[in-house]
Amino acid sequence: MLLIEDLQVKLGNKKILKQVNLEIKPGETHILFGPNGSGKTSLLMTIMGYPQYKVTGGRILFKGEDITHMNIDERARLGIGMSYQRPPSIQGLKTRGMVQICANNGVDVDSLAKEINFSDFLDRDINVGFSGGEIKRSELLQLMAQKPDFLLFDEPESGVDVENIALIGKTISRLLERDIHATQDKSKKQLTKERARMGLIITHTGFILDYLTADKGQVLYNGALACMGNPIEIFKQIKEVGYGECVRCVA
Repeated sequence: MLLIEDLQVKLGNKKILKQVNLEIKPGETHILFGPNGSGKTSLLMTIMGYPQYKVTGGRILFKGEDITHMNIDERARLGIGMSYQRPPSIQGLKTRGMVQICANNGVDVDSLAKEINFSDFLDRDINVGFSGGEIKRSELLQLMAQKPDFLLFDEPESGVDVENIALIGKTISRLLERDIHATQDKSKKQLTKERARMGLIITHTGFILDYLTADKGQVLYNGALACMGNPIEIFKQIKEVGYGECVRCVA
């Protein structure tokens, strides 16, 4: 569903991504590790379509369509959504109004807010005076309303206390799964729960791995993807020997 080929990106005069190749298949969730300044957020912002991130080479395909130079709103309509590490505060626009703007095919905003203990914040200006955990829940509520096919998360644990991490992790896991469906299997019906959406999640702490099952982990180092493998094993290696040793080992 997502294919990135030989992607090269500049921010201003600085080359921040070089020859990034990445494929995320339908239903897969990938975890993106990397030190500060390695280009992780830049990769997500490029996929989302922010114009200051100039693609100088390669291409991005989503659902078989070339989106390399599409506008952000076009990508959102195709089914890409993003939760930001530091979203802005917006005075004069209530959170309820923003969620209604994001809503896909009409949703019950109050019911969604209740799921993540956010009802008391719906009629407050977006992120104004919110704590770190409240901001993350606001971001999740917007994604719950949008129902994108591909979800990008930039450090969902950042600035969040332990109690909120559990709620956020479980909500992200639900967002990445399809509802339970009944399927006919000869003489009996089987209830199955399948993952339908794709995810790409940046994490520094690895806490998010306690709440969801990720298919692959990757390390972005100095603007390039250095390796791919089991995300739990990669994170264990990073904690033990650091990013530099991880990259040299793979090389």
